Parts: sequence; structure tokens; C-alpha cells
Amino acid sequence: MSDERTIEARIYERLSKVIDPELGRSVTDLGMIAAIDATPVAGETNTYDVRVRVELTVEGCPLSQTITNQINGAVASYPDATLIPSIEVGSMSQDKLTQLVAGLKAERKQNPFNKPGIRTRIFAIASGKGGVGKSSVTANLAATFAALGYDTAAIDADIYGFSLPRLFGVQSQPTNLNGMLMPVTAWGVKLISIGMFAGADRAILWRGPRLQRSLEQFLSDVWWGEPDVLLLDLAPGTGDMAISVAQALPNAELVVVTTPQPSASDIAVRSGLVALQVPMKVRGVVENMSYYEHKGEKLRIFGEGGGARVSEQLTHSLGYEVPLLAQLPLEPELRETGEAGRPAVLTKEGALRSDGIGETFKNLAESLMRLPQ
Repeated sequence: MSDERTIEARIYERLSKVIDPELGRSVTDLGMIAAIDATPVAGETNTYDVRVRVELTVEGCPLSQTITNQINGAVASYPDATLIPSIEVGSMSQDKLTQLVAGLKAERKQNPFNKPGIRTRIFAIASGKGGVGKSSVTANLAATFAALGYDTAAIDADIYGFSLPRLFGVQSQPTNLNGMLMPVTAWGVKLISIGMFAGADRAILWRGPRLQRSLEQFLSDVWWGEPDVLLLDLAPGTGDMAISVAQALPNAELVVVTTPQPSASDIAVRSGLVALQVPMKVRGVVENMSYYEHKGEKLRIFGEGGGARVSEQLTHSLGYEVPLLAQLPLEPELRETGEAGRPAVLTKEGALRSDGIGETFKNLAESLMRLPQ
């Protein structure tokens, strides 16, 4: 084999380590590398121009620069010669794209989170009533998992009161890849929500005739890959969506969010007792808005003890320990930063904050992952 052919073969092998960020597969497996041509540079020893032709799945793909940078790096860092990369970016033909999507769909055929041996931890975040900060807890917990290095996904299963797009600053729609949707990634979390589909008419079409079908679509019509963690932001209460989640995801684990006052905690117990009717296990309780810290003093604005009451009552009713996992402070910044489109546990650069709220959510995430499945 000539030096040029050897280099081309080895570059192809190196590119098998370059992963498409949306599909989670290597660019070689996906057939995105259409050609590699190495040409000696005249007058230079062991130096080659290397042209790589890349075919993206979607024209104008927003992550094309990420892919191009990785390919450039794989070529430029070749150890046995000096390579000068030149990347030509195009898009797949319709026939090639159709074949690729058909192959990906054939691998799944159904809800990917229901397969035997699936390693994804699935946490459904529930509350008995609205207004307790359940969606804020979901968003910040998802951002924490991602910042800790977990491949993280989140589904806004609150079909009528969706809020995850706003909390993550998402204004774009999922990419439609020949009938298969790519989740929108924000702050390291792969997201899908009915709120990403503009217009009430489109939302009704997406929901379909039955609420359960909307969840099935979120699970099976979206390419998730195989995330480490999947969070579901459930609608408040014990309605149809909680039962739909249990039917579609029998391996889901329930986390109940409450606030300290008795009116909230009594209703929160009911959402946890859904576990008596469905196979989900209640993993623990999160008490939100537990206190407001003012000049070193913890002010219990909404009373206290709600999280402990929910924990004790669920432990007694379900017959196994349901711990109080975290008590989150009332922090105006959580709301203000979240409404501005960045989960408050993250810095502007996207790193996990090292102060109190960052540590609290880090401990919560690690506690959940330590629990045996």
C-alpha cells in the first residue's frame, strides 16, 4: 500500500472515534465520510494535504462546526506525518438519508427505554399540586447531572403546563430527520417538550387522541441514543400522565417534590401513593422552598416539616424507606436565572456552581445515582 493510501486508511480509522453529537454514533458508522484523499506536498518531506469530504444528515446542521472541528483535530494530530486538513462539508442525498434513518429506526422499533438491559436511570419528578417548584427542581437536577458528566435527557411530560424550554432558554424546534426527531440540546441536556412545537394546532396534532400517545411519541419518535439519566417532569397531581409513565416506563423511579406547609405535603403524599397502583418505586422526597436565608438566619416562611411528613407517611404506607433527599432553600436567583434561560445551578460558562445551591443539587444527584435499581 502506498504512503497516501496508508494515511487515508489510518485517517478513516481515526475518524471512527469522532461522534456525531446528535445521533451519538461515529461519523464513519453513519456514512458521513464520503471521501478521504491524501496528496504529498511538493518539496516537503513527509507532509500531505488531506481532503476529507463530509456529508451531514441535515443541510445547515447547527452542530456542523463541532463535527468539522473534531475531524480537523483527528487529521492534524496524526502522529506519523504532517497532515494539512481540508474539510469539505455537504449533505447526504435523500436516498442515503432515507436508508440511514430506516436503519436507525429498525434498531429501535419501539420505546428504547423499555429494552432488557437498558442502563438508563429514569427519574419521574412528581408533585401533588402546582406551584411547588417541581419544574425548577427537574431543570436544575438535569443540568446538575449533565455538569457531572452524565449523558442526560429530559422530557417535559407536563403536556399542558410545559416549562422546560423556558427554563433552559430553548427557542428552537427539534430537527426533523426524515420523520425522526433530534432532541434540542441546551446546557448539556437533551430536551423534548410540546412547548417546542409552535402553535396550538400543531400541539393538538402532536398530542394525538390520547394523552398516552403523546408520551409514546416522545419516547419512540425521538432519537435519544442511550443516556445515563432520563428525567421526566410530570404534570402535578395523580392524573393520566403519571399512569401513562408507569405503563410506558415500568423501570421509572418516582421523586416527590413538596413544600413545607401541611396543605402541600398532604397532597404530595397522594402523588407518592400512585406507586401502590403502578410498578414505580418512590425513591425519595425533595422539600423545596424550605427556608430563606437572611443575614445568617434561616427564615421558615412556609412553615417547616413538610418534607419529613411526606417521607414518614410514604415510608409507612409503602412499606419501604422513602428518604427525605434534600431541603432546597427559597432563592430568588433560582427563579430569576431560570426564567432568563439558564438553570441556576450553573455558572454562565455552564459549569456546576461550587456554592450552596450547586453543592445541594450535586448531593441530590449523587444520592439518586447511589440508590440501587
